[in-house]
Amino acid sequence: MKLLAGNSNRTLAEAMASHLDLPLTRAQVKRFSDNEIFVAIDENVRGEDVFVIQSTSYPANDNLMELLICIDALKRASARRITAVMPYFGYARQDRKTGGRTPISAKLVANLITRAGADRVLTMDLHSGQIQGFFDIPTDNLVSAPLMASDIKAQYQKTEDLLIVSPDVGGVVRALAVASRLNAELAIVDKRRSGPGKSEVANIIGDVEGRRLILFDDIVDSAGTLCNAAQSLIDAGAVEVSAYVTHGVLSGAAYERVQKSVLKELVITDSIEATTQVAGASKIRMVSCAALIGEAIRRIANEESVSKLFD
Repeated sequence: MKLLAGNSNRTLAEAMASHLDLPLTRAQVKRFSDNEIFVAIDENVRGEDVFVIQSTSYPANDNLMELLICIDALKRASARRITAVMPYFGYARQDRKTGGRTPISAKLVANLITRAGADRVLTMDLHSGQIQGFFDIPTDNLVSAPLMASDIKAQYQKTEDLLIVSPDVGGVVRALAVASRLNAELAIVDKRRSGPGKSEVANIIGDVEGRRLILFDDIVDSAGTLCNAAQSLIDAGAVEVSAYVTHGVLSGAAYERVQKSVLKELVITDSIEATTQVAGASKIRMVSCAALIGEAIRRIANEESVSKLFD
């Protein structure tokens, strides 16, 4: 098999290659003067099982086009099977019509990837599981729960007083996956959205007084919702609040918001390459998902079970 990396997250791609003890495929992925994307594969890939590693994070449209053009280049070079490895799947939050005359962009992106020539998709912690059904090709959705639970066990010597908190009702299943691995109880923050990226805490379901809390979610973007939830939990009597989030989008001044918040720590994976500000933030820590995704790639290439990773 071969690994081809786009420009969205070279650091993660190199870590995956190191885990698999494989070199990254030599390729040119660059821009013309008018910012059009040019891709040239500098190795023979005929009959190969190729994995294209590319998160569609900021700049989302550029990274998405880069992925599509890489897939097209491989298809025309007669690769036997092409797997789009997307540690972070952009546009996932637009997974349904939220009002009149609005798009379902996640389905559109799924169609683009399929039509470009991908034979399979490998991603991690989709915003909603039903997005797997948007693809007409096999789609593996890895979960970060084992990775995060392992880090929590390493960081917290005593887990008896820990309480896992879902920041909204929709994330209960995701938070429960971590809570069950830690034998911890679960609480829920009931929030109301007043607009895109804006929310207010309406109620807290569960007794949080005197407990150490861990908020668990899939995406942190502006961090406003996360920081508001943390403040509400502290106001309700929690001793401390940390957050574990799979995808650290952290757009705009999100890192400043986290730094000034009551959060003890925000832990994210490296599914999205950290900016200089995020990497230098004292309250933000990254754990690597390279081994998890790398092992899934190895299993797919060897036609082994991926779900066994989470037993």
